[in-house]
Amino acid sequence: MSKKHMGSSIDDFLKEEGVFEESQGQAIKEVVAWQLARAMKKKKISKARMAALLKTSRTQVDRILDAKNDITLSSLQRAAAMVGRRVVINLL
Repeated sequence: MSKKHMGSSIDDFLKEEGVFEESQGQAIKEVVAWQLARAMKKKKISKARMAALLKTSRTQVDRILDAKNDITLSSLQRAAAMVGRRVVINLL
């Protein structure tokens, strides 16, 4: 058994594999989708109601809540505003 990665971090492993940025981007999308869904549940806003508030279709709300999809920042900001949240982006 190879112990090439013994003691290294998952970040180091992902960088070696060349998928760190992609993995990090996907993780961020999943957390944001989860936070939005959680906020909707807390405010008792259904997907259908969210679609009405956003003046869009329920299909679009499904896209926003699915981390596999790429959505625009403006769509995310509008959805966040409907649940009393805001989007904050930091460059580190």
